[in-house]
Amino acid sequence: MSSTLVLFVRHGRTPTTGSTLPGRAPGLHLSDEGLRQATATAASLASAAPGMPGGGVAAVYSSPMERTRETAAPIAKALGKRVRTAHGLIECDFGKWTGRYLKDLSRLKAWRSVQRQPSTFRFPGGESFAGMQARITGQVAELVSEHPGETIVCVSHADPIKAALSAALGSPLDMFQRLIVQPCSVSAVLHSDEHPVVLSLNSNGAVVSQAAS
Repeated sequence: MSSTLVLFVRHGRTPTTGSTLPGRAPGLHLSDEGLRQATATAASLASAAPGMPGGGVAAVYSSPMERTRETAAPIAKALGKRVRTAHGLIECDFGKWTGRYLKDLSRLKAWRSVQRQPSTFRFPGGESFAGMQARITGQVAELVSEHPGETIVCVSHADPIKAALSAALGSPLDMFQRLIVQPCSVSAVLHSDEHPVVLSLNSNGAVVSQAAS
């Protein structure tokens, strides 16, 4: 049985983290803190890489957004790889909510659905959570099939990563908001021929030792 280890990395902190919903709007870059986080995560992954399936990281994939590519760059450099773009890792399309303050959105009646019944919600003029989950899980399945028995890094965004982890856990999408994925955290999922196994979630960069087994 060939198992593929997928390391999900959320992008580092940006100037809008925790205050607005940037979505797919262009031009958002990492803050100085985010750059430091990305460098620290790169060092941690490079240190752990020799013990991973395949004897190291085979490829580093990133969402096409600036903040994810800037996070992936030091990781790829530390691992001796290049950053490859995987469009299925992109942020959710928040439609008309893009760029709005979270404190304002939280006052909307629809916010209750976002938090408690996300499986039923579609952003006005944008993507549904169900569509987002189908997109990222499909992208991950494609990458896993391209890297049997290897380890790959996928740099993405909070909601898509949470949706992918929820699917790996076999948890209903309506529960995915209960997961926390902080900036530059690492979550490890081992994909086998039977089912995925979540080895770590929201780690500070130290990959669990079970990933090598």
